[in-house]
Amino acid sequence: MERAGNVDSLKRPNPVCNPSLNITPNIPIAPKLTNIGTPIPKIKSNIEIQKNKIQLYCNQVFVTDSVEGIVPEFLTLLHGVIDSPDIPLNVSRSYLQSDSNVKKISTHITKKVADRLNEIFKNNREEFEKKWDNLKLFIEYGMITEEKFYEKASKFALLKNTDDKYFTLEEYAKLIKENQTDKNKSLVYLYSTNKTDQYTYIEKAKNKGYDVLHLDGQLDIHLINHLETKLKDSRFVRVDSDVIDKLILKEEPKESKLTALQQQDLKSVFNVRVKSKEIYNIVPETLDENDAPVIITQSEFMRRMKEMSQFGGGMNFYGELPDSFNLVVNLSHPLIIKISDELDAQEGKRLQENNTERERIKEELDFLEKEQKGKKQDEVSQVEKDDLDKLRKELESFNKSRQEMLESYGKENKLVKQVIDLALLANNMLKGEELSRFVERSVELLK
Repeated sequence: MERAGNVDSLKRPNPVCNPSLNITPNIPIAPKLTNIGTPIPKIKSNIEIQKNKIQLYCNQVFVTDSVEGIVPEFLTLLHGVIDSPDIPLNVSRSYLQSDSNVKKISTHITKKVADRLNEIFKNNREEFEKKWDNLKLFIEYGMITEEKFYEKASKFALLKNTDDKYFTLEEYAKLIKENQTDKNKSLVYLYSTNKTDQYTYIEKAKNKGYDVLHLDGQLDIHLINHLETKLKDSRFVRVDSDVIDKLILKEEPKESKLTALQQQDLKSVFNVRVKSKEIYNIVPETLDENDAPVIITQSEFMRRMKEMSQFGGGMNFYGELPDSFNLVVNLSHPLIIKISDELDAQEGKRLQENNTERERIKEELDFLEKEQKGKKQDEVSQVEKDDLDKLRKELESFNKSRQEMLESYGKENKLVKQVIDLALLANNMLKGEELSRFVERSVELLK
């Protein structure tokens, strides 16, 4: 049997030996929290559970320093001593884990830590804000894993925005309620994980009158997932997960000057860049003409799942997927309209002939499919089946031919490559040989 300690354990004259956290008993199952100051040490940017930093004593007799499963895991980031007359001495650690007295001590310590932090926050908020970056990993860890701690911590937990201003959850909700409520009455919390890399997106949001949070901690993604289950009608969205007009949707999308067919053709024109570890989905959008011609965004859901997979939790398969980005083509921008017009001038006749044939085949397909719709499978003759199969192959051939024509045009068009590379450059995604070619092309276009 694993022993947690015994009566012969080394007896200390005083369990208070310059610990960060001192806990000494006054009454059974009510250890007293004293001299808390800042209750946690400075925590590194990576999660580091500091085991064997809390020691359990019974009347100054050492019991154990292996407290996993005895106190909540987030409290293992604390340093200190817990001394209570009600902790059994000569027992197994598994017994300690199930002992009701020990569980009450654990609950009481959690409450005391939360109350003390709240007291510091109320009495000296300025000092609390200065220490927040060192405290937040511990507090967020507790909020995610312990419901009772969350209830108390939600009153003093802080959110920091990109201007380095701090807000409680309640204060921040009031701050953004007017401007950042979408048409479905959901409150949208915009956030950034890197102020330098996402600078352009942050500025666009600010120009819209929006506020942006700065969430760069390892547990921040887990925290916002948790907050979305707690905060009514609220969601968190990273500023580069979509174009600015769709981050907080307040009205119906604008109508494009281009036809549906022209928009579809542009998807193929811009399908000229696929890297080995990245997938680009071409998304035509009708934005403001003053927005960039091409904007790169990344799906909030997929990116968040990939980030969370770094911590395991049964989602490792997301981490194995390649990065996926949306290459948004602004259909209102003059350069995109110019590309579409030049495409029509250069390839318009061939595209029209192709489309005429496609429409003819579609009409014949629709007619045959309607004819066979009411029939059972054995009632359809082999000739009818062959005719239908032939038409589908013809349509597929014309579609493929059109796509190849459009992709070839895009590949050879310097303006297409230039606006794509500008978008990549804005996201620090253009490097090496491709960056060099972009510079050469820029000089050539300026001549």
